[in-house]
Amino acid sequence: MRRLQSRFAWWAVFALVVAACGGGGGEATTTTEAATTTAPPATQATTTTAAPTTAAPQVCEAKIGLMAPITGPAASIGEEQRNWAVFAVDRYNDDNGTNFELVEGDTALDPAQASTVAQQFAADDAILGVVGPAGSQEVEAVGPIFSDATMAFVSMSATRESLTDGSLPTFFRVVPHDGQQGPTDARFMVEELAASKVMIIDDQTSYSTGLADTTAATLADAGVEVVRESVSQDVTDFSALVAKIDDATDVVFLPWQIAANAQLFGEQMAEQGKDAVIFGSDGLFSPSDFTIEGAYVSSFAPDIRGIPEDAELVAAYEAQYGEFGTFGPPTYAATVVLLDAIKSLCDAGTELTRDAVVQAVRAVDQPTSILGQPIRFTENGDVDGGRFFIFQIKGGNYELVK
Repeated sequence: MRRLQSRFAWWAVFALVVAACGGGGGEATTTTEAATTTAPPATQATTTTAAPTTAAPQVCEAKIGLMAPITGPAASIGEEQRNWAVFAVDRYNDDNGTNFELVEGDTALDPAQASTVAQQFAADDAILGVVGPAGSQEVEAVGPIFSDATMAFVSMSATRESLTDGSLPTFFRVVPHDGQQGPTDARFMVEELAASKVMIIDDQTSYSTGLADTTAATLADAGVEVVRESVSQDVTDFSALVAKIDDATDVVFLPWQIAANAQLFGEQMAEQGKDAVIFGSDGLFSPSDFTIEGAYVSSFAPDIRGIPEDAELVAAYEAQYGEFGTFGPPTYAATVVLLDAIKSLCDAGTELTRDAVVQAVRAVDQPTSILGQPIRFTENGDVDGGRFFIFQIKGGNYELVK
């Protein structure tokens, strides 16, 4: 029995060798196995050499987060910011062959909700950077979270000056700060509106109080009488405040974030026969929510419809999403900054880490942008050379006056 088993095993091995050398040679797997054990014919060698030897280029892909007030009292602004961020990612992918993904986080302009979103983003290792948040009080709330996570976050509309005092090392913004806006607004009130008395009403947020302070200081230096008041964002009946506006008051300055509140304030001024001019900060630039005739609004961004180089982009956006204000284009700019930074790492073959993205954002140097100006950052994260623009509402339109 052992002799028969031995002979059978020998014939089995012999049959396998024959099959490997020639039998059943039409199967690709068999040919590949043969190539590893015997020298292939010349024609087979040529076929093997022709196989691809270099890998296809890797597509640059990553996730970025978006923090915007998509719902809540500033939803009209947040929805515009969301649309422009989505628009930016889609166009960037089409133009550059990248595969970037946008993860949305709704903050409702609430610091507590913003903190929750920030914690979710920080816990997701796939998210390499964040566009936003929108409000200064939100940036203050999420700053420590993103600093601990070494997460770059680029705001499109947070303007409180102290945000770039060095305490938030991974924070950047594509808009100028209140230290520039306050003096710009104050000088316009003095030089163009000949104001001798101004009432300033803040909305009790860090953004509003900071801007109120810088504006008041410049007005006082110019010899203008300043009256300070304060009101919560939750208030919708301003009749008591309006009653305090006396005949000597030339301008009422509203550094607010909720444009609909300013509309109510203006309507209640009209009901009480008050004729002081309303001057609003960038939070009031909302043609759908704030339409008080003759009022002025300052903005951290231009109306890009007046920039010839943006004509095609404006047409494409409006065809897809409709009308927009000045909050959307800076969001596009902030998104492109983040995507450019990540792509630069891909192009250099650098590992995509959050720390590398922070350094890449810091090194961004765009000769031009959707905002009609270069974008590069100072050492503390401010946009270099930012300025504010002033508009007046005439016939429902926001017309640039300075």
